[in-house]
Amino acid sequence: MGLGMLALGIIILIGMPVAWWLSQASGHKRLIGELLVMIPLLTPPLAMGILLVSAFGPYGVFGRWLSLLGATLVNNPAAFVLAQVYGALPYFIVVARSAFTTVPKSILEAGQTLGASSWNRFRYLTLPLALPGLASAVALAWVRAVGEFGIVMIFAYFPQGMPVKLYTNLQNDGVDAVYTLLWMLLILTLPLPMVCFALGKCVAKR
Repeated sequence: MGLGMLALGIIILIGMPVAWWLSQASGHKRLIGELLVMIPLLTPPLAMGILLVSAFGPYGVFGRWLSLLGATLVNNPAAFVLAQVYGALPYFIVVARSAFTTVPKSILEAGQTLGASSWNRFRYLTLPLALPGLASAVALAWVRAVGEFGIVMIFAYFPQGMPVKLYTNLQNDGVDAVYTLLWMLLILTLPLPMVCFALGKCVAKR
């Protein structure tokens, strides 16, 4: 789960500013941005895994550059994190953007009139008001990242994530052999989205 938490941190770090920008942009820039977000969201996971191998594998464009540096990005922990990020980032951006659009522009304009900087308006006005939706975005991204199967299966089979491990154990040893791993997956995965859900409900009631 440590790699999953790392992937979630990367998703939030990248996804938050992108979602905020999409919520404020307009015209062709917003359309292009939304299309770029929707492409990985709509691409089947197995196809996305193949595309990542084609790009970052030993014979891919980026893979060749990495090999010149003595690095690889296939079937290793870095590839595993990248697979989780690719699988979950679009979901986070879509939900977070929707959360940001619920913030009334009149409140932000009032903050600007009072002399608040862009950062202070975002920190003290936008984030608190969008927090319930952002909590949902984090919960969804976490579940998607930890549960990613298709991309991990193709791009980062080693080290195996829990869903891939469940699948291989099920194929090799049958259903009776996977219950322990299944309960471990549920115990480690469910608390964070449940906390996010409770947090969002508490904030929404205030």
